[in-house]
Amino acid sequence: MSQGGVVLAAGAGSRYLGGTHKLLAPFRGRPLLLWAVEAAAGALGAGLDELAVVSGAADLGEVLPAGVVLLVNPDWATGQATSLRVGLDWCAARGHEAAVVGLADQPLVTAACWRAVAAATAPIAAASYGGRRRNPVRLARAAWPLLPSEGDEGARLAMREHPEMVAEVACDGDPADVDTLEDLEQWS
Repeated sequence: MSQGGVVLAAGAGSRYLGGTHKLLAPFRGRPLLLWAVEAAAGALGAGLDELAVVSGAADLGEVLPAGVVLLVNPDWATGQATSLRVGLDWCAARGHEAAVVGLADQPLVTAACWRAVAAATAPIAAASYGGRRRNPVRLARAAWPLLPSEGDEGARLAMREHPEMVAEVACDGDPADVDTLEDLEQWS
């Protein structure tokens, strides 16, 4: 089964008050975005067939590694659901039967977690850290119509409405989001 990896990176990062977009800010010596992208890339050939990043508010193309597809969501300001749709539309066009989706501002999610979630077979599989569902999430094509097309919610809505479709995948790592300058300093 062919699967695409999608890193959502389109938001404005409005709570981050640093001198640049938060995803371009240095985290442990490299742009924050690269941590999530490289973790997802660690599942290429081991669950994922190709990888895309969905951008919007910031130009992220200059920092992406070779081979990572840059997708642009012109409607990024209307909510995360539109970025998810851009990623799923790309997966559909590429013939993927599932998408594994993660967030660009979670730098401590590991490649092992991406691989474990990609290996799941449930229609919806969510990484679980200490029993708490977070990203990445694997979405089989059968689940795509259940996802919202607008607003700030992605797979959480489908997981709430269709719990029988969901499996949790225990993962190591830390799903902490970097939303503020203080978060960046704390996790660095």
